[in-house]
Parts: sequence; C-alpha cells; structure tokens
Amino acid sequence: MAKDLGDKAGEGRAYGHLGRTYQHIGDYDKAMVYYDRRLCIAQELEDKAGEGAACGNLGTVSQNLRDYMKAIDCHKQQLRIGKEIGDKGMLGRAYSNIGQCFEMLKSLPEALENYQTSVKVFNEMRSLLQSEDQWKIGFRNECNQAYTGLWRVLLKQEKLTEALVAAEEGRAQSLADLIKSQYGLQECQYSGKFLEKENGMLNSTSSSTIFLAVNVFENQVDIWLLSREKPVLHRKRKLDHHRAKNANETLQSLIQFSYENMGVRAKVKCENRSLDALHKQRSVVERSSKTCSQPINQEGNLPLATLYSYVIAPVLDLIDGDEIIIVPDGPLWLAPSAALLNPFFRYLCESFRVRVIPSITSLKMIADCPEYHSGLGALVVGDPDVTKVTNSYGDQLEPLPFARKEAQLIGQILNAVPLTGKLATKCEVLKQISSVAVVHIAAHGRMETGEIALSPNPERKSQIPAEEDYMLAMTDVMNVKLRAKLVVLSCCHSGRGEIKAEGVVGIARAFMGAGARSVLVSLWAIDDEATLEFMKNFYHNLVKGRSSSESLNHAMKCLRESEKFSDVKYWAPFTLIGDDVTLSTNNKKSGPHRETQETDR
Repeated sequence: MAKDLGDKAGEGRAYGHLGRTYQHIGDYDKAMVYYDRRLCIAQELEDKAGEGAACGNLGTVSQNLRDYMKAIDCHKQQLRIGKEIGDKGMLGRAYSNIGQCFEMLKSLPEALENYQTSVKVFNEMRSLLQSEDQWKIGFRNECNQAYTGLWRVLLKQEKLTEALVAAEEGRAQSLADLIKSQYGLQECQYSGKFLEKENGMLNSTSSSTIFLAVNVFENQVDIWLLSREKPVLHRKRKLDHHRAKNANETLQSLIQFSYENMGVRAKVKCENRSLDALHKQRSVVERSSKTCSQPINQEGNLPLATLYSYVIAPVLDLIDGDEIIIVPDGPLWLAPSAALLNPFFRYLCESFRVRVIPSITSLKMIADCPEYHSGLGALVVGDPDVTKVTNSYGDQLEPLPFARKEAQLIGQILNAVPLTGKLATKCEVLKQISSVAVVHIAAHGRMETGEIALSPNPERKSQIPAEEDYMLAMTDVMNVKLRAKLVVLSCCHSGRGEIKAEGVVGIARAFMGAGARSVLVSLWAIDDEATLEFMKNFYHNLVKGRSSSESLNHAMKCLRESEKFSDVKYWAPFTLIGDDVTLSTNNKKSGPHRETQETDR
C-alpha cells in the first residue's frame, strides 16, 4: 500500500516492522534484508533518526549472528548519527550494544568503557524525568542491558566491590527517589562514590546481607555477601535447568514448581478474600485459594531445596549471626525465602531470621531517618463492605468474617478501634493512614499487584461504585505521606506485582515509597484460619517488645509446630520487606480500653 501511494516514509517503517518480526522469530537473514531496505530509504529521505535506528537494528541482528565486528561497525555508525542529531537515547543504546559486543569478544577494557559511558548517558537522561515514577520504571527497564553488563564485566575483571556498587546503583532506583523525596534527603548522600568509599554503605548493615543478581549471560546467580567490618565476598552458582531459555526462565519455572508442590492453589475450607468474582476469567484476585489435603513430603519439597542450593548454600559458610537480609533480583523476589530447604530438610527460618530489602541504599536511607517515623497508634482495617462492588454480570464480592475477626483481635492487642464493614471506606482509610505507626489491612487483594478493595466512598458519582471509589491503588498510596513503622497487608498476593528491572512493582513497593519503614506481605493466597493464628502470634510477640523479624519467626514457628497448620503453604507466604522495627509503648494511641488475652500455643 505504501508503494502504491508513493509513501516512502511509510514503506520504510513497514520494512522496519518486518525486520523486527523476523528477528523476533529467529529468521535473522530475512531480518537483515528488511533492515537494509529500511536503511536505504532513510538515507534517501535524509531521515537521520530513521537511519540511526536502522543501523542499530542491523547491529543487533549481526550480534544475533555472532558477527561482532560487523555489529560494532553498525553501532558505531548509529553512535555517529546519535551525536550528530543529539539523540541521547540513541547514544546510550549504541554504547551499550558496543559494550556487549566487546564483552562477547572478551575485550573487557573496551567493554567496560562503553558500558560505563552508556550508564552515564542513561543516568543523565533519567535525571530529566524528575518525579515521574512510572516513566522511570519503564526507562530503567529499557536500559537494563547497560547496567547489568557493567557489573558483569567488572566481575570478570575480579573487581568484586566495584561490581557490587554497579549492581546496587541499578537497583530500585525509582523507589530510592521516592524515599528521598519523602524523607527530604540529599542525592549526594547516597551516590556511588559514597557506596564505594571505605566500603561505606556496603558495611552499614548489622546482619549478613546476601545480594543476589541473576546473570542471564552466564546462566548463573551471582551472590555477594556483606558483613559488618568484613571484606565484600562473592560467589556464584550455575543453574542446571536446561529446558529453560535463560536464567530468569529457569528461576521462574522453579519458583512456580515450588508453589505447585506446596499446594498453594489447591482447595481448602475458608472464605475467599478475592476479587476474582469481578472478572470473567476468575484469575485476577484472591484472598484464599484453598489448600491441598495431601501432605508435602521431602520429595515434594525438592524445588525449595534446589532454590536453597542456588542462593544460600554457596555462602552459608560465610554467614555470621542469626539473621539474613536478602536483596533479591528478578524472579527471586517471589521465592518463599523462609521456606528454602537445606540438605538436612531444615527450613531456612529454622536457622535464621529472614527479611528482604529492595536495595542496600533504600535500607540505609531508612536507617538514617529514625525521627521520620514518628506516628502514633494504629489503623486496623478488616472486612470492608464491598457488597455493592459488582460487574456487568451482577457478581458480588463475599463478606470476610475471618478478616473482621482478625481486625477485631488485632484491635484488642494494639488498643485500637478497627475500621470494619461500611466504616472501612477508601476515603476514611486514606484520611487516617498518614498519622499512625502501624497499619494493618485484612481485605480482598488483587493478584497482579496486591492492590486492595475497600468500602466504596459514600460520596461518589454513580450508584454503582467505579474502581477509583473503592480500590486502594498504588497511586493512592504513593500520594500520601506515611509515618508508619510497620504496614501489614493481610491480603492475598500483597507481595506480588510486575517484575521489572526496578524490582517488583506492586502495592508493597508503593507503601515503601510512601514512607513506610517495613511492610509485611503475603506471596500467595492465604488460608484464613491459619492467618488468624499467625497474626495473633505475630502481634502478641510484637507488643512484648520483640522486633518484627523476631515476631515473624515466632509466628512461623508456631504454625509450623501446630498440628493443623504445619504445611509450608500455611506459614511460608509471609515476607518482611524493609527494616527490622520494634514498637514502643508510645505507639499505642489512647482509646477505648481493651483487654488483651494471651492464648497458649
């Protein structure tokens, strides 16, 4: 059609689309033909941007064909054009691709120089995005190759600390920006130079910290171990799942296999804290996805043992103390860390307290601002009235009596009046959430993001609530200024989200970015009766003065040793993200007196 119309620009774009399609399906010869045609038309029309893009595409296809010298020539042409027209994005991509070609040719100094220049260009571009969080997340995803290539090459040159600094600088960048903004911190305090200076931030954690990086190029997991006042150590573990395309797919399939073996999606008697009734596919949101009646034996826990061998075993002999902090990467964000199984069939949480952090930088920021988290009292939300939330088929969400019971119990423990039923509106929750030290929400949660369904706002445009009237979305959370030390999201999948180079983008990240010091989440649909027992034990330990990680470990132990809830699926979904907080008696707001009853376990 473009030819018939004499539309040269349209014809060139069509060739570019055909080239990308053939490249995607692995027909690189045809891709090269169509990219060549795209280049010729761009040159004919003196379309410099199109010419630069075509050169870059020809370069990547040459990389696919392992003709690295030709690829370098193509990318250098793209580099020249990018400089000519002042296109920084084109420059960043070209430098990154040249770096990758030199890396494949084992010319490490040249690879390092180009990766460093690419990262520098991308950082300059990123600074222009200012406070646009979603743009930053997308941008970081697009330039991931440069960041990962930089730390890979540094590792190959045996520059262990510099490699860790490079990997850390690429972690949770947008989240760090949100925290800086909330806390009023200066950028220069948390630069790469500070990280590296005398191991600055790298030795700032009091517990052994395992920093994980998924190395797709080498099909392995790279592991750094940080301990206070000790040198940074590095080890690696090759992945041996040959059916997957790369390391990310290997880990994804392994984690999915571990979920299936634990029976987290099998049936059980409990209420369904889910939003799936609102969707025809009935797959989007759950609170409890009923459990399997068959016990999981040692053979069934094989995926958990394999995960242990990949991320813990290589550095086990180097770990000091009784707590491990994990900085996950990629799919490992969704691994049930506490349930990883050692060769003697002991779970990781039986030997160590475990928590995860998005990055070392984010934890350092939180630790540097103890005065920021000055809220008092607790906001406890349970069983919001969502009976008016329907879709076009008239489906309604069910009430959550266990969630209400959970909220009432925790309200007694924390001496707080819970918001339940019609009182738990979105506007009321947002009104109270900024001033409290503890936030606890037991409600329906969305599978993809962990976002939470609350009671619809009474003042709304339509009788039938729109999603913005009741759904506590990530944007809602990030628009408030939290002072909470601890946020507990007792909803299904509250620890989930879209896995990006930034990390897991979901409701838990939103709470961290809004100012929460730590967030307790669930990785999968949680059993209601087990959750009630878990939360009761967790809060009783918390008000006794134990830290959040200690309280978490006690609650897991309580369920693990019980007759009814000993299966992994009951106690393993709970994950603590962020700092290890302790509540003081000042965190209890004055209110109606509640008698707190301890229960023997």
